[in-house]
Amino acid sequence: MKYIDWVKEKVCSPIHALWAKLRGPLTLKGKLIILSLLFVVVFGGGFVSYKFYDFTQNNPKFCVGCHLMQPAYDTWETSEHKSLTCHDCHHLTIPEQNQLLISFVLHRPESVPERHGKVIVNSKYCNECHTEGDAKRINTSMFHARHVYMEQIECTMCHGEVGQDKEGLHSFLPTEKFCLKCHGGKVVHGEGMGGLACLNCHTDRTHDMKPGRRKCLYCHSADPTIRKELEADGTMDVRFFKPNPALVKKATKIAYTKTSPMQLYCYECHKPHIPGKEKPKIADCLKCHGVVRNVGKHKLHLNMGMQCKDCHKPHLWTVTTASAKKQCTQCHAYKSPKSFL
Repeated sequence: MKYIDWVKEKVCSPIHALWAKLRGPLTLKGKLIILSLLFVVVFGGGFVSYKFYDFTQNNPKFCVGCHLMQPAYDTWETSEHKSLTCHDCHHLTIPEQNQLLISFVLHRPESVPERHGKVIVNSKYCNECHTEGDAKRINTSMFHARHVYMEQIECTMCHGEVGQDKEGLHSFLPTEKFCLKCHGGKVVHGEGMGGLACLNCHTDRTHDMKPGRRKCLYCHSADPTIRKELEADGTMDVRFFKPNPALVKKATKIAYTKTSPMQLYCYECHKPHIPGKEKPKIADCLKCHGVVRNVGKHKLHLNMGMQCKDCHKPHLWTVTTASAKKQCTQCHAYKSPKSFL
């Protein structure tokens, strides 16, 4: 009974007294106090609610509290996408969110299962920024024209490869050999080229993404001007996959002029993806120049086991008077190249 009397005296009585005052006529001061309290409650509560909602929906630190994503969070903080939040790219339906919640509560997983080719971020969210937004546009790149718009390949198939040690999380730059996931058997062969990344050679500066002549000359020319001009273009192959200077220095340098005959693409004779075809042999030359056997003294020289490049120096090709005096005299007395035909 004492407890009940104490509650009536200390709790109920003040409440009744306050209620009686509120029911009676209020002074201006009382009205202002009540309005101030209402303002604090409504707007203060609204502000706190907004900050709480914003924290739970847009702050990756909240996501780390439940999701097994500490490595992903650490790499996100230093990535080009650090200005974005998790939900800008990662979208889940309500059933998917509930499924994750139930899995977290009941199973308490300790590791994230491998993705096994699953699309984690749909391309439509990438396109919101990289096609329609203010981010770097991909619709000017031949790589993306072929793979995204024509082949409808998901962005994360190239820009999202993650190793078992979680290396590559949020880096977005394709790995050196990522093309081989689809283009099987296209490993590079040849002296010094075996370790090159696909994009060391393949470029979006050409319509078919094959390396143009100048791209090959990046390594195989002694003229540094060519390298400077290509780097000034700022395409992907020289921005992210530029060969290291030691490899460029080691590469075979060729003699080449813009007036040389047969201004072909290098890959029409050199086949770096086919073992044994990195350098053309006589049979490769005769596929195009088969009729040359019947011209002048070509047949005689070919029957002697000579190679085309013994007389026709690669990339210059023309046998001049100067080259004949140097090359032909190794086997016989000098004769004018015109007498050969």
